[in-house]
Amino acid sequence: MAIRLYHLASELDMRSSELLSLLGKRGMRVNSVMTILDKEQSERARQVAAGKVELARPKPGEAGIQLPPPVVPAPARPIRPATPQRGSSSGGRGRTGPQQRQPLRGKGFKIYGQKQTRDQRNRAGDRQKAEDLFSGRTITVTVPVSMKDFSQEIGVATNRLLFHLMKQGIMANPNTSLDEEMVAVLAEAFNRTVEAIPEKTVEDELDELLETQETTDDANLHARPPVVAVLGHVDHGKTSLLDSIRSARVAAGEAGGITQHIGAYQVTLGNGKNLTFLDTPGHEAFTAMRARGAQLTDIVILVVAADDGVMPQTEEAINHAKAAGVPMVVAINKCDKADAQPDRARQSLSGIGLAPEEWGGETAMINVSALQNTGIDELLERVALEAELLDLKADASKTAEGYVVEARKQTGRGVVATLLVKDGTLHRGDLVLSGSCQGKVKSLTDHRGKPVKMAGPAMPVELTGLDEVPEAGARFQVVRDKAIAKKVASERSHRKREKAIAAKASSSFERLMDRIGSTGVREVRIVLKADVKGSIEALRGKIEKIGNEEVKVKILHAAVGGITESDVLLAQASEALVVGFHVVADSKARVSADQQGVDIRNYQIIYELLDDLKMAAEGMLPSDTEEIVIGHVEIRTLFKHRRRNIAGCMVTDGIARRDAKVRLTRDGRVIYSGELDSLKRFKDDAKEVKEGFECGLVIAGYDDVKEGDIVEFYTLEERKRTLDDD
Repeated sequence: MAIRLYHLASELDMRSSELLSLLGKRGMRVNSVMTILDKEQSERARQVAAGKVELARPKPGEAGIQLPPPVVPAPARPIRPATPQRGSSSGGRGRTGPQQRQPLRGKGFKIYGQKQTRDQRNRAGDRQKAEDLFSGRTITVTVPVSMKDFSQEIGVATNRLLFHLMKQGIMANPNTSLDEEMVAVLAEAFNRTVEAIPEKTVEDELDELLETQETTDDANLHARPPVVAVLGHVDHGKTSLLDSIRSARVAAGEAGGITQHIGAYQVTLGNGKNLTFLDTPGHEAFTAMRARGAQLTDIVILVVAADDGVMPQTEEAINHAKAAGVPMVVAINKCDKADAQPDRARQSLSGIGLAPEEWGGETAMINVSALQNTGIDELLERVALEAELLDLKADASKTAEGYVVEARKQTGRGVVATLLVKDGTLHRGDLVLSGSCQGKVKSLTDHRGKPVKMAGPAMPVELTGLDEVPEAGARFQVVRDKAIAKKVASERSHRKREKAIAAKASSSFERLMDRIGSTGVREVRIVLKADVKGSIEALRGKIEKIGNEEVKVKILHAAVGGITESDVLLAQASEALVVGFHVVADSKARVSADQQGVDIRNYQIIYELLDDLKMAAEGMLPSDTEEIVIGHVEIRTLFKHRRRNIAGCMVTDGIARRDAKVRLTRDGRVIYSGELDSLKRFKDDAKEVKEGFECGLVIAGYDDVKEGDIVEFYTLEERKRTLDDD
């Protein structure tokens, strides 16, 4: 490959003039450093530079080669005496002695040496001072850092750093940001000891603020109420059990008698102690809610119906409790029913790792009846005993921190969040930070809806004042510095948005390929609105599972709040369905839906919503065509009539119908498929001929029939497909 001389010199780590001189001495004629060498010349030049080949200098007159004339040193110029400057003692006008160029003696000629300029001398001196100043010192650098700032920190000129990176093939400029790895490389290259410290983030500032806000003193630690989560399978009586505990009728108010959200309540026992209960949904769609309820609590009450035993969500609740590491108390409910079998329920529980205490195990199992209000006191006593063993304590004098149980948007109140205070005390007017949401507490209400001024440890409370709907299960903190709270919330919101954009961008190509490869995929598009964030999570998880390779349910938009006109417009533009869960449409949305022809569906029970979406998806599936064989006939004899063969047949099984399709087979091979031209019984046309009767038939478009052939009659029927078929 052709290469210029100066490029070759750079590869060989030589000066271009040095390589040019070396090749000239070895008899290889090269005019300048810009000369282009072909492959053979570049290879010979490499060998010469490596000292492997000594090119013989050609003799004069050989092959017409003209040798350059020998180098004759020029005669030395006479040195003119310096003329003294005006006003000097010598009266001359020349330079002073120290500034004269002093000749260096050579062989027959003189070479004048060039002294360093003042700038060069200053740079060399500064470089030496920097080496003396920074050698042996550990330099602390906050990364990321710009190239210019880093050069000032380590005392190395920016152009030297840039030149070093350029030699390694890295293009940079003074404003280039250096990470920790690049800082280490440059520090090693210039013999500096550098300690790279990551830049302090807003999260670090928040942690420092929270550490300095308050410290827990052991003297301020006092016993707090336990948080008890009620878990179990759907319709096993969890909410009814809580009704008996707090003497309220909550289950009757739930849609279909099934809990749709996490409910948080506080109950005062006869001895004055408080218990905080979390009632979690039992439907299979609310897996995330049950997992969140188990993580927020100290004790789990596992409700198992005596007439039903262990069910799928029962095992799931046990796994959530074990994963959270919290103790469990089993309440075997519905023991008042005639078909109740508590011992069978105990046996089923022992089979999955929960052995009852009366059988030598470690799990307390208590027979209760929520309707008859029996066994409730014993259950509460056991929960209180477990709480004493846990020795739960909290500092009520601290600023509050805890978790978001549920959150929603409510007309007239804005964002309403149910919080569970784990430590400290939450006051009205506190600045609350939760994820990317922050705001000043405007109002606090307890589980009965009564306004309160403060909420202590393990107390559930409803809060208003946040600027956005927080994520269910997110941790919240009270922050005293409003500027840091806003800064942290903004940074978290920015990261969340960047993450969503990156996920969307990374999957755009895959979505395009899927769309190209599966152009026949049909979509049921919906705009989903719900009352709380937890319902959105549960519905999204279940809805995304509906469908197969041919049809899918796609959520175009999901948000908390009522159905608005903008939701209707989005559905109209996208040919989507508006689905509301525990929310309704406002008047403008209803009028717009009627005008635009958009269907709005409202649901109160989750499985009804899922069933309807499943039916809608199945309705978009193409139907299957199924072939049903209805009979066979055997050709016994042939008749000629107007140059056509009429087959005299016997129906051997089933029925021969005039409107059915036929398949002619001979020796087990299909000869022809088509339809009948005519079917007769004696001389009369017949619609059908049953088994054991004779008939005559003519096949439309085919006349090559023979005795012994079998004619198969069949029909094609369309069958509606379901998602379960796949």
